Amino acid sequence: MTTDTAPGDPRRRMVGARIADLRSQRGLSMSALARAAGIGKGSLSELESGQRNPTLDTLYAVAGPLGVPLTALLGGQSGTEGADPHLSARLLHVEHHPDGGVTEVFWLRVGPGMRVSPAHGDGVVEHLQVVRGHLVAGPTGAESAAGPGESLHWVSDTEHTYRSDDGALAVLTIESPADT
Repeated sequence: MTTDTAPGDPRRRMVGARIADLRSQRGLSMSALARAAGIGKGSLSELESGQRNPTLDTLYAVAGPLGVPLTALLGGQSGTEGADPHLSARLLHVEHHPDGGVTEVFWLRVGPGMRVSPAHGDGVVEHLQVVRGHLVAGPTGAESAAGPGESLHWVSDTEHTYRSDDGALAVLTIESPADT
């Protein structure tokens, strides 16, 4: 998640170190992970060294091929925030289950416009509870609308979107089964 940090900021280095460690654990070369994530090898190198501030899209793109939830890259510290032009997210809680599954809970602010999110791991499910405003969200081409007090859920193993015309607040719960 993009944060306003200076080059070499400890948070950037920690995210980069987590990416490098997970890549190494999975026996992936930098080129192989970059290719699978759809990013340049130079960009991945800058992420791993803590020289580049990762965007939400880049982190999701890297997390997918590594088979981990977003918080495996960010760490599970409540209050971690990030944003892109149409969506900001603050991590509220991470629960690691005995079977290896992970539940992540985020507070979302969705501004006017649309955010496209890359596919997450197999079996990952998103649950979205709208608090204020209106959202259209779900798998690309099969989105659904929800207003205050309404919820949506979908399997997020394909590209999916979040869109709001009036701005919206929501709680997003991401359920990742063991071995995603």
